[in-house]
Amino acid sequence: MPHAHPTLLFGAFDRHNFGDLLFPHIATALLAGCELRFAGLAGRDLRPWGGHQVEALATLARELAGQPVDLLHVGGELLACDAWEAAVMLLPADQVQATLARLDHLPAERLAWAQGVLGIPDRAPYVAGHGLFPRARLLFDAVGGMDLDTRDPALRAEVLGKLRAADYLSVRDRRTQTLLREAGIAAQLLPDPAVLVRELFGARIERHAAQGEVAELRRAFPRGYLAVQFSADFGDDATLTAIAAQLDRVAQAHGLGIAFFRAGAAPWHDDLGCYRRTAARMRAPTRIVATLDLWDICALIAASRAFLGSSLHGRIVAMAYALPRLTLQRRGPGKPEAYAATWESAGLPLGVLPTEIAEGLDVALAVNRRPLDELARALAADYRRGFAALRARLDH
Repeated sequence: MPHAHPTLLFGAFDRHNFGDLLFPHIATALLAGCELRFAGLAGRDLRPWGGHQVEALATLARELAGQPVDLLHVGGELLACDAWEAAVMLLPADQVQATLARLDHLPAERLAWAQGVLGIPDRAPYVAGHGLFPRARLLFDAVGGMDLDTRDPALRAEVLGKLRAADYLSVRDRRTQTLLREAGIAAQLLPDPAVLVRELFGARIERHAAQGEVAELRRAFPRGYLAVQFSADFGDDATLTAIAAQLDRVAQAHGLGIAFFRAGAAPWHDDLGCYRRTAARMRAPTRIVATLDLWDICALIAASRAFLGSSLHGRIVAMAYALPRLTLQRRGPGKPEAYAATWESAGLPLGVLPTEIAEGLDVALAVNRRPLDELARALAADYRRGFAALRARLDH
């Protein structure tokens, strides 16, 4: 029987980002019978976008001081996110530029500001430890930290110290696993929780695909559409011109419409203005989708012919639906490539630069769908087996 004390599901689902909004839904579905509370760094209500009512971790630490809790980090690139990045991503959009201009070049001042905003002293605030919850069991489910080795030494030391105290630790890519192993920390390798999205929420996603903007897309593009997403750091004119030219080639070669969407609206995520500027450079038929609803985004990807984007969870949802997918990369490999290199089908292209989109999608769209479907089922089964071990810890 589940124990009486609460389980805090902790992650970055206090801001609008596609994968982070998904994680607590998946954990909730797998933790029936547990008393769950949803914790982020800020108290926020993300329910209008399909998320959760989220409580601030600092507030929960005061409320539950000295009490036994299970603190479950529910996925995401949590291990390398510093306090400054976390605090800026929680700012209202109209405050971001002024804050960056004032503090970005002052490392000590920006850390102090971020710690004050978040209400906790940690350098790596999305990795919670016994300093806040002395009697917590610390659990980490398929988390990422593929560039932890490049971060500030003080942050790395803090993260590694917390992980050494973990009662359960799994990571979602081999690079993170290797970095931790080199530091003397053993971590199980598990797929990202979002591999279960079709299995757990397929009916809900189908309902969203039959209404609203996704239904309009399907009517507008009867031969299918390419779901396209990229973050705001692709937004210089030369890059957008290259993306537009490549997408025109794809649309003409494969008879596809182009559907631009946002996988995240938090600072440093996606920008409708970039999509408008790209579409203005194109001849092919395009639509810019406005919805930020979590389930609409899932439905848009699920109903597409293929996914192209910089979002890791855009790719993972496409994987769950056995769709062709391709990561758009700005420079060297990042977390989507680290994840794909760990779990992706052999022979499927992983990432492309903006000038390589058409060639990459030619290959991706020609891949046999049967291996993609087999991989989707295998990854879902792998994650369920791994999560069962975590659930057994919670039940005792």
